[in-house]
Amino acid sequence: MAKNKKNKHNFWKRLHFKYRLSVMNENTLEEIWKIKASIFSGAMLLLVFAFFLVTITSVIIIATPIRYYLPGYLDSEVREKALRSAIKTDSLERRLRYQEAYIDNLRDVFAGVRQLDSIKIIDTISVSENDPSLQKSELEREYTKRYEEEERYNLSVLSSTATNPMEGLVFFKPVKGAIVNKFNPNNENFGVTVKIASKETVSASLEGVVMFAGYDLKTGYTIQIQHKNGFISTYKNNTMLLKKTGDKVRTGEAIAVVEANGTAKETSFEFELWYKGNAMNPENYITF
Repeated sequence: MAKNKKNKHNFWKRLHFKYRLSVMNENTLEEIWKIKASIFSGAMLLLVFAFFLVTITSVIIIATPIRYYLPGYLDSEVREKALRSAIKTDSLERRLRYQEAYIDNLRDVFAGVRQLDSIKIIDTISVSENDPSLQKSELEREYTKRYEEEERYNLSVLSSTATNPMEGLVFFKPVKGAIVNKFNPNNENFGVTVKIASKETVSASLEGVVMFAGYDLKTGYTIQIQHKNGFISTYKNNTMLLKKTGDKVRTGEAIAVVEANGTAKETSFEFELWYKGNAMNPENYITF
């Protein structure tokens, strides 16, 4: 026990034992410089020096461009910059393609090469009752005059009301196409089905007020317009509606768009015409 204490005391004494380091002139033996230090103080001084050296080196590497020359130090930063540059380059290339396509379209339009789109984005078109394309031909006028003379005294054709519901009304064709399913109330077909090209604009057959515009599970996007003299027109199987409930529309004004699904070039459109709760045959009023 006493021996162990003595060994520890000697070890601690050796750590704190001071040594003297002198620098002397060889010719005159004059002491020029000297230092006294123990092993403990020398070790502490060395640790402090190493700490300051590491700190100064780290600051220099972090705060100066020297870090760019260290392999593997900035791999993540370089990857991030490369990724941002790639995204920006892709965005610029896409914008450049859009601009080139826009310029090519303008060039084709000015050169008269490109055809106009089938969708007519027009909200201000109205059809006058005096439109020459809607006026009766000479044969039609002669037939009307002859029919009126023959039916003048036929009581079965006299209306129970003093006013004619068709007086002053000129219906406009809602779409361009061929009728594939005609009016047949016995089969619950209260209108006509028209085969039309894809991306076709639907026009109002007569001026009025939109009384319904929304989606129906059976007929898709549907719009109904209340006209004067008790007429209601219904437009079914639309892809997009351009009007909402309560909007006022004019004859021939665009109210909806019909577009085929997928790559099909044709689609179906349904049109109904009602008068005071009774389904009317649209072909009696509109020439499709």
